[in-house]
Amino acid sequence: MTERDTLAHDLTAARGRTLALADFDDDELRRQYHPLMSPLVWDLAHIGQQEELWLLRGGNSDRPGMLSPEVDSLYDAFIHSRVGRVDLPLLSPAQARGYLSSVRSAAFDALDSLPDEGEDSTFPFGLVLSHEHQHNETMLQALNLRTGAPLLDAGRPLPAGRSGVAGTSVLVPGGPFVLGVDAADEPHSLDNERPAHVVGVPAFRIGRVPVTNDEWRAFIADGGYQDRRWWSERGWAHRQEAELETPQFWNPDGSRTRFGRVEDIPGDEPVQHVTCFEAEAYAAWAGARLPTEVEWEKACAWDPRAERRRRFPWGASPPAAELANLGGDAMRPAPVGAYPRGASAYGAEQMLGDVWEWTSSPLRPWPGFTPMIYERYSQPFFDGDYRVLRGGSWAVGREILRPSFRNWDHPIRRQIFAGVRLAWESGGCSEATGK
Repeated sequence: MTERDTLAHDLTAARGRTLALADFDDDELRRQYHPLMSPLVWDLAHIGQQEELWLLRGGNSDRPGMLSPEVDSLYDAFIHSRVGRVDLPLLSPAQARGYLSSVRSAAFDALDSLPDEGEDSTFPFGLVLSHEHQHNETMLQALNLRTGAPLLDAGRPLPAGRSGVAGTSVLVPGGPFVLGVDAADEPHSLDNERPAHVVGVPAFRIGRVPVTNDEWRAFIADGGYQDRRWWSERGWAHRQEAELETPQFWNPDGSRTRFGRVEDIPGDEPVQHVTCFEAEAYAAWAGARLPTEVEWEKACAWDPRAERRRRFPWGASPPAAELANLGGDAMRPAPVGAYPRGASAYGAEQMLGDVWEWTSSPLRPWPGFTPMIYERYSQPFFDGDYRVLRGGSWAVGREILRPSFRNWDHPIRRQIFAGVRLAWESGGCSEATGK
């Protein structure tokens, strides 16, 4: 397929996913499930509003669009915080769907009329694709916070895991590697991923797989949530204020509730829905630490024999069902050890998909950072109270994820599908046990 054909296919698939996540009655779409999340009908129209802004209005919000200026401004995330969006005079679900359809029809006309050459011509379409998939994941977060009978199916089956991989680690020798990417290699990469530059990284060890629910149970059983010594000062204060005792959605009887279903907690599944503060405390208890995002990216993408980056941990081939758990169809992480063919050059597994992984790094620009056409995508968040997460989750669209992709959130957040991968200094653990 041509690049245009691929974009059209991917945009169509993303739209199908959006509509499926909003295929509910009007009252349901207008509900706000949690103050942290928008009502689904806001996300629905916001996806169209951003698509129109970047593909049809050239990023100029003053340029007339399909919506009146008063209505258009309702979908500006910088003007209206999530907590108050439920009270806005939003488009009805039918109006939002009609708006999405009209914008998409015009967007495809714009795609067809692109010049045959020009490296930046398709970037806005890649940006819109990424934005829609990111909001699909946000909609899933909202649906997971919802109370009531399930609205979504239980998800497709996943491959079995392997015993003996939980708690083990791999060595990443010291030396330079290329951090980040350039537009020539990843035309649809976002501004905070660029530019590519060489950095030196001391040797370290990193978990072969993410921390599992069984491992987290051991932390709880050992009094990890009550033992001040494992927590940072801020983390302990938040733990007390929020009364944290288990990951979010775990129940006192040892079950968990996800998307309206009460279920057993699979011991070999990566733990998710933990804050960065909880991740830090677990790491300290385990005699480890969180990786920096630079360490994480080297372990994921660098091929030391070829002395170059791999496009994905396993190589150049695009994500597929036998390599990673992405796209949202499974509705959960896969058990650890499920994707040996998806291992990085160093042997780290499941680095893309399953759960976002907290790092110790605050969000900062790479040297030489230049904002993209959406100047407010990254810049407003630099130097704020944000920690970087890497690797994506089971809910991320496979079309938009790369080893260089950087997510971020406040360290107190845990509605996101986030877990933990440990790191150690190079001599700090054994390869067999990770401790």
